[in-house]
Amino acid sequence: LASLQMADPLTLFTSIGLSEQKAKETLKNDALCSALKDAIAQAQRVLGAAGVDKATGTLLYTMTSRLRDPKRLGFLTDHIAQRKICTELQLAAALEFVKSHPQDPINQQEFESLCGVGVVITPEQIEDKIYCTSDVCLYCDPVPSQVLHLLGPKTEADLEKKPKVTFHTAQHREIKIEGRSLMDELRGVALNFHKPGENYKTEGYVVTPKTMDLLKQHLEFTGGQIRTRFPPEPNGILHIGHAKAINFNFGYAKANDGICYLRYDDTNPEKEEEKYFTAIKDMVEWLGYKPYEITHASDNFQRLYDLAVDLIRRGHAYVCHQRGEELKGHNPPPSPWRERPAEESLVLFDRMRRGLFAEGEATVRMKIVMEDGKMDPVAYRIKYTAHHRTGDAWCIYPTYDYTHCLCDSIENITHSLCTKEFQARRSSYFWLCNALDVYCPVQWEYGRLNLTYTVVSKRKIIKLVEEGTVRDWDDPRLFTLTALRRRGFPSEAINNFCAKVGVTVAQATMEPHMLESCVRDVLNDHAPRAMAVLEPLKVTIANLPEGIRNDVRVPDFPANEFMGSHVVPFTRTIFIEQSDFREKGYKRLTPDQPVGLRHAGYVISVQKVIKDAQGRVVELEVHCCSSNEASEKPKAFIHWVSEPQKCEIRLYERLFLHKNPEDPSEVPGGFLSDINPNSLQVIDSALVDISVSKAKVFDKFQFERVGYFALDPDSTADKLVFNRTVTLKEDPGKM
Repeated sequence: LASLQMADPLTLFTSIGLSEQKAKETLKNDALCSALKDAIAQAQRVLGAAGVDKATGTLLYTMTSRLRDPKRLGFLTDHIAQRKICTELQLAAALEFVKSHPQDPINQQEFESLCGVGVVITPEQIEDKIYCTSDVCLYCDPVPSQVLHLLGPKTEADLEKKPKVTFHTAQHREIKIEGRSLMDELRGVALNFHKPGENYKTEGYVVTPKTMDLLKQHLEFTGGQIRTRFPPEPNGILHIGHAKAINFNFGYAKANDGICYLRYDDTNPEKEEEKYFTAIKDMVEWLGYKPYEITHASDNFQRLYDLAVDLIRRGHAYVCHQRGEELKGHNPPPSPWRERPAEESLVLFDRMRRGLFAEGEATVRMKIVMEDGKMDPVAYRIKYTAHHRTGDAWCIYPTYDYTHCLCDSIENITHSLCTKEFQARRSSYFWLCNALDVYCPVQWEYGRLNLTYTVVSKRKIIKLVEEGTVRDWDDPRLFTLTALRRRGFPSEAINNFCAKVGVTVAQATMEPHMLESCVRDVLNDHAPRAMAVLEPLKVTIANLPEGIRNDVRVPDFPANEFMGSHVVPFTRTIFIEQSDFREKGYKRLTPDQPVGLRHAGYVISVQKVIKDAQGRVVELEVHCCSSNEASEKPKAFIHWVSEPQKCEIRLYERLFLHKNPEDPSEVPGGFLSDINPNSLQVIDSALVDISVSKAKVFDKFQFERVGYFALDPDSTADKLVFNRTVTLKEDPGKM
């Protein structure tokens, strides 16, 4: 026994049944290695000369690798060494029990009852209670031959395929495995999340002596209701990635009868503008969500300051005088003021508050090393900039690392949902709440949503605007939400796209054509039809008298004429697309081939082609007859307009030429060198039928045979402007 205790860790671990490879992997994990050595030593003291056999060793390894609360190590080790916990099933129950009961003392009787300590299953009990169709049953593994004898061979009924199982949430809402809606997806996520008040069951959550009392107070305040928040910084416009965050935070709360706050993280007055506050709220509401309450981090400035004073008083923070440039890089030098007495830091913090230091002369830093190795993150810094809400009341402002978790705590958030890059801040999130003995929510991370052929960085979009590449944040070639709305993307389509992407831990990088496909699906059902001619060619119907004017009724949705219609005039002069006529060899209109006019009931055939001095076709004279009178059915039907309204059409293509314009290996010259020179084409003399004359900004239409379009805010009473949202069909070259 003594020699085993003195053995090197590799020998020690292999002696209890670990393979050499598993033992070497364990040695790479300092925490696991230390815990396993302690468990083995304690088990050896209990077992004495008998030592730790392989079955016990396997349980000890499983226990130490899965145990999240080190203070329970000795308790579970004793039960394993005393053979009270003998199987993996018992150990799983024991681990779940200690996870669910973080406070001392543990009820020994309840623990052993739930873990099946002392329970023995006899063959008679198996025969009486269990009929198992598995060749190897977890319960029967020690005596498989006996079980097989008792149960006999499988019958045809045993081999029948079982029906597909559906799952239900606690509220008994069915989750379908296929064809999931966004709400289904978000209810499904709930199956993996902790229940309100059971934060301590989450992996990595730190339990302190005050945790259970704080959770009890939290439950009394919320009534067990799920609470989330969407916390954008008001220093830019939301983009497509934020749409996923909005859907996740608001949608998860809505799907589970909870509430969601819109909280502005307004702690940096240098970059915040009122237009961003307004635009963020507009976009949240445009996506169909209504915040339970709109709050601001600045609502809590005084409380955050008081908590910072308390943090310093407790010895967890200090005032530092290192400059910003000294803290940059991967290994900045440690602060020489880290051990400054709390009383001294409190005096200096008060002086910071009263404006007695210049910007950069002093900060408040927290005594913690973050998961990414960052040491002592800044909690407060000095900024002599007026705040949009508090004016000049403050000259010190809290940072994200300090503010975020405390505002979550103040608002009693149950699930702090954020993207994967914030995982490195999870430990500091828990640490700060626990250091101040305030309610600690749980931070859950999910993968970001990215799109190819675009940039969403605020700094880079500003650069595009400054360079004149795009007009503003809402330029329809961007993937900000204001830009997508202006281009005509329905909010429903964006939400559907987010549901398709799903909620995953891994980052999702999607192609724009997948989003465009969702747009087509929605617009096909909701965008009324109209006719527009982008490059007009005049057509005179020679056999119609001057001044004649007939009304043609056009269905808004040809596939369902009960959904309404509109009337357009039909006169002696109409306009068609130049591309719908060729002088020979064409499937549409030629001197030898007539075509039908959509919705009009007429067929036209060319009588005369009129050209200008350069030989370009400028007008056609045609003969018109009723489709019932035509000698044969035309091979094609084309759209047309008569007495139309002049309009401007803007056609958009991808802004960048390469999939990843920010990748130096793909675009060595930087994203500004990758601009597509043909990303915008403006047609200023297009013609559209009069049915759209009363359209409102952002109204959407399908211009038949051309594409989906939306009315742009630049429109005036004299001239309408339409943005092409998407083409009617996906361009195979873009896939």
